[in-house]
Order: sequence, then structure tokens, then C-alpha cells
Amino acid sequence: MNLNNPPSWVIVTVLVVALIVVIGLVSREMRRRQSARLQRRFGPEYARTVTQRGDRSKAEAELLAREKRVEKLKLMPLSPEDQARFSEAWRTLQTRFVDNPRGVVVDADRLVRDLMTKRGYPMGDFEHRAADISVDHPKVVDAYRSARAIAARDERGEASTEELRKAVVYYRTLFDDLLEVPQRTEPSPANNEVVHS
Repeated sequence: MNLNNPPSWVIVTVLVVALIVVIGLVSREMRRRQSARLQRRFGPEYARTVTQRGDRSKAEAELLAREKRVEKLKLMPLSPEDQARFSEAWRTLQTRFVDNPRGVVVDADRLVRDLMTKRGYPMGDFEHRAADISVDHPKVVDAYRSARAIAARDERGEASTEELRKAVVYYRTLFDDLLEVPQRTEPSPANNEVVHS
């Protein structure tokens, strides 16, 4: 046996091990890049989904599934006429708040759903709608969830007028984003300033 010429099975084994290591490194890098892309695209929604699922891989699989589902939707921009009509509907709704805060919150929810329908979003249950919105509107989906939570408390008679005001502000945040008009401010659940038009 010549020690300078290792048997061919040793060479093959070393090559196979090297190939496995390279595949593992490439795979890890691809997962890292995918994670970074999802974090950039979904922002706070990424962290929320990871926390909710308790596992990064499961959360990323869900976010990827959302992307694929929304890619299949026929989402459409609004015509200038529709933008004007929805904007006027919101202005009218907002002027009624002082006289009927509860009714305005119900109407704001309905108007946001009408706008989503007009843009092409399906109207499944709330969590499904929020998940769909999170793909293209990740910065405002948290405001939508906050608005809906206040509306649910209001349905049970548990929301104060101040909470109802916040709900309208949150709905307006999503409304403006869906309407694709320049936003004056970007209120979030942490920033409860009223937006005056």
C-alpha cells in the first residue's frame, strides 16, 4: 500500500463532505438573505409574527405564504374619481364624530372595508384581511389591528370616547395608505395625535 496515494474512497469521502459543507453554507446564506428581505418588507409585522408563532422558521413560512397569496390577487389602483369619492366620504364621516362617535367608528370600519374591496382585497375574516394588508402596507397594519380592537370593545360598550377617537385616527392611517394619497402624519398605536384635514 502506497501512503502517498490514498485510496479513491477516501478522496470521494473528502469530496462528499466538502460538498455537504458548501451546500450547508450556501443554504444558510440563502436563509439569512431571505430573513433580511422579509424583515425589510414586513417591518414590525415580521417581529410580531415571529413572537406569535414562537419560531422564526414558522413565521417566515407564514409571511412567504402571505406574499404568494397576495401576488395572486388582482389589486388595482383607484381611479382619480374613486379617490375623490372615497376622500369625500371620509371627510363627511369625520365631521360627524362629535355628534356620533360610535356610529363614526362603525362607518370608518365599513368605509375601510369598502376601499379594500374596491382595491381588490378579499373580505375574509379580520385576521385574514390584516394578513393580506400586511404584505403591501406593513407600516399601517398595526394601526388597523388597534382600530379593530377598539371597535370590538365598543361593540361590547367598553370603549371611551377618547378610544373611539383613536380608532378613527388608526382607521384613517390605513385608509390614507390604501387610498394612496400623501399622508400628513403617520400615527401609530404609540402616537395618538389626531389628524385634522
